[in-house]
Amino acid sequence: MTQSTPSGAAPLAWAARMRAAGLRVTKQRLAVLDALHARPHATADEVLAHVRQSLPGITVQSVYTVLHSLTGAGLLRQLDLANSPARYETRVEDNHHHAVCTDCGRIEDVACAVGHAPCLTPSETHGMTIQVADVVYQGLCADCAARPAGAAAAPDPRTARQG
Repeated sequence: MTQSTPSGAAPLAWAARMRAAGLRVTKQRLAVLDALHARPHATADEVLAHVRQSLPGITVQSVYTVLHSLTGAGLLRQLDLANSPARYETRVEDNHHHAVCTDCGRIEDVACAVGHAPCLTPSETHGMTIQVADVVYQGLCADCAARPAGAAAAPDPRTARQG
């Protein structure tokens, strides 16, 4: 469930969420949230490229600082997928999972199997209170599966792995 707001309303919604999380509203934070709203599952480098369209002077360190503060405040979720740099998304209101194409790197959200966190019950908790279960489904997307054997995948520009 991606957050959708009418054009112009998104900055107001983000500002309210930042204030509720105890964060100051800054143009850098708004630009990072806008980038991730437009491009879910983006890497920090992809966020930087998008943010520089509106804030050309923003530094790499500033983007990492903003990503860290927004993740810590619960406004972003960091995805740590195998063979990929960290990725970020604004969908934080549920415990959903991800499907990743092992050929082109496309990433799609997958609804929680049970409908509520943590979605799965482990056979042993080791005394921990389990709050989130991260599941990554790996396979071929329909485009890659339909491609003739031996043909190279054109990376999906929205989700291609950075290496």
